[in-house]
Amino acid sequence: MQPQDVAAMRRQYLAAGLDESELAGEPMDQFDRWFADAVKSGVDEPNAMVVTTAGADGQPSVRTVLLKGYDRRGFVFYTNYGSRKGTEMDANPRVALLFPWHPLGRQVIVTGLAERVGRDETAAYFRSRPHGSQLGAWASEQSRPVASRAELEQRYTDLAARYPEGEGVPVPPFWGGYRIAPLTVEFWQGRENRLHDRLRYEAADATGWRVERLQP
Repeated sequence: MQPQDVAAMRRQYLAAGLDESELAGEPMDQFDRWFADAVKSGVDEPNAMVVTTAGADGQPSVRTVLLKGYDRRGFVFYTNYGSRKGTEMDANPRVALLFPWHPLGRQVIVTGLAERVGRDETAAYFRSRPHGSQLGAWASEQSRPVASRAELEQRYTDLAARYPEGEGVPVPPFWGGYRIAPLTVEFWQGRENRLHDRLRYEAADATGWRVERLQP
């Protein structure tokens, strides 16, 4: 049942630490620094983030999506509004994000509030997607059951015939972006002997942030 000794699997983190004096004044500026480090170091899909939502009943759900933009307003990704995450964010906008940059011994953990981005922003991003991804957004009723793989592929084939390469694909009305406006942003740096550095920004008021160190 358990072919390997899972309990014995551990990594000793020997990277330099994270000190309060090194932090940027704004969490998104600090994120920008660490994101650049992740890209430069060759982390596979550095924009991959784990998104946790919860429905009105409080039951959480989790999945990995790709970050498609960020600025001081927050983190943006795109999905089907009717997907599980879409319906849950519409019912309960409280969301958590996790960027797991394991090769660097780093994580960024975010809590925040989700809101839909404007349709102009959604349309601009949709038109930048590869043709096949545009068709895929129409073909999949995301998170809903489907009888077979063949049925899903047939929908795609029908759409490809209707909108061949080079012909504009309309933006689905049921698809768009969400921006997660951060309330807290934690920067986690692995350290030796499990004495990790955890520095968390927390929104203090409308104009500023306070930083606190958390015990590992």
